Amino acid sequence: MNTPQAESAAPVQIGPSRFVRSVFGPLTGLLNPVIVRLAGRRHVRFAAQIHHTGRRSGRSYVTPASARLAGDTFFIPLTFGNSSDWSRNVRAAGGCTIRLNGIDYRAVRPRFVNRDQAMQAGRQAFNRVERSTFRALGIRQFLLLQRAG
Repeated sequence: MNTPQAESAAPVQIGPSRFVRSVFGPLTGLLNPVIVRLAGRRHVRFAAQIHHTGRRSGRSYVTPASARLAGDTFFIPLTFGNSSDWSRNVRAAGGCTIRLNGIDYRAVRPRFVNRDQAMQAGRQAFNRVERSTFRALGIRQFLLLQRAG
């Protein structure tokens, strides 16, 4: 079993599965502007808004992503892997703001864990169908963040 990456250690880069890259990759530019408008709203369970700052540009960005809160931990499946710009920005900044179900949360202490570790720690965060979808899509890693007080 792999251990969670230390916050200061450089993570091994994990990209998206071949399926995600070939099917979802081309659609991202078309769908993200639509999904980001819906994401984070009350009763929109499939996506949250991740508000983050560019690690080089300093610009503010909003990215839609699946996210769940279980206890004080946010679980975000990394559909496009840990080398996506938004996940690298969140890690570099040490946190982000997550709009989930109409509520803005400050999230800190990002760390990457593998799918099995995420499912053990946050089994109640995702239903059985969602958990099997992660495996089918080839999602191998999650970003975990702690809700700031």
